[in-house]
Amino acid sequence: MIADGSVERDVEDWAMVMRFLPAGWREKATELRAMRRARGFADCERLLRTLLIYLVESCSLKETAVRARYAELTSVSDVAIWKRLRSSGPWFRWMAEEMMKTWVQRLPRDVLPGDYRLRLVDASVVSEPGKTGSEWRMHYSVELGTLQCDFLEVTDRKGGETFKRFPVEPGDLLIADRAYCNRPGVAHVVGQGGDVLVRLSVTNLPLETKSGKPFALLRRLRRLGMGEVGDWLCWTRTDKTAGARIAARVCAIKKSRVAAQRARDKLRRKASKQGRTLRPETIEAAGYIFVLTTVARQVLCAANILEVYRGRWQVELVFKRLKSILGLGHLPKQEPEGAKAWLHAKLFVAFLVEALIHAGETFFPWGYPLEQQGT
Repeated sequence: MIADGSVERDVEDWAMVMRFLPAGWREKATELRAMRRARGFADCERLLRTLLIYLVESCSLKETAVRARYAELTSVSDVAIWKRLRSSGPWFRWMAEEMMKTWVQRLPRDVLPGDYRLRLVDASVVSEPGKTGSEWRMHYSVELGTLQCDFLEVTDRKGGETFKRFPVEPGDLLIADRAYCNRPGVAHVVGQGGDVLVRLSVTNLPLETKSGKPFALLRRLRRLGMGEVGDWLCWTRTDKTAGARIAARVCAIKKSRVAAQRARDKLRRKASKQGRTLRPETIEAAGYIFVLTTVARQVLCAANILEVYRGRWQVELVFKRLKSILGLGHLPKQEPEGAKAWLHAKLFVAFLVEALIHAGETFFPWGYPLEQQGT
């Protein structure tokens, strides 16, 4: 190994990787108890390098133990490595969050008229293999212009999808599917100075006219001709009783005959599997695309609103990338705390990869960024 210089190259590569780690990561390893009872690991660097063999190389725990011993990092068993990963969950979560702040938020933002920041919001279920495997939900937000994550949270399967999980700043435009279209979530975003652009259904968010009468959505949709874009003012309440009113718009377009039939067939298949009977209005509404937004008309016209909503599908590609490239879709079948630690560790790896890619796209004559203060 020494003769061909592989050890020297490995040390040099690791030194460069450490330049991307957040300031204070060593101290946090102790503070968050990743190094508590870490017998067999001389320091947190050796611990992190060992765990990255398991997380990045897709090795089994036994193979990780062998490779770590060969690299003279540690001489512990595969069981001990898993216990270290389980104990390192809070440490990996902290590093992932700091990686977002340090690297992702440096990237340029996609700006619309009015200085909007477009954020795609969604969630994805990650399951352990087997019929009895636990399921976790990863709540995720990415910026449309860069497809870089700006927020994440991991909950169990019962953790519902809602805008209320996400921090909002003035100028944020949160884009999401029907699951997020409800009174509390919309009120949360608007209350923090943001706006929403969310897929609407005929029942999930009661709307009303300026005079307070029910908003007849289907009646308006029926008036649309092929290629014609609808844009109607409406209001919704912050709660079910006499909550404050929020001004919004419904923007809609009629689907082509083929697209409408495809959507209705999909609805019927899903209803058949679940043993449900579709209501006539649900079948009729499948012939249109309609969204709710709180963005004012003078900022974006209805056609542009629909074009912006098309970008929501990009967040689906982000999940597919995480699951396919990093193996995020296949949790190791372990106890809940260990599975959650594994998830946070994988997310940390994802942000580290994004930081490395960003640095590769940025010109540094010396090949890497200067070391951050405190690392």
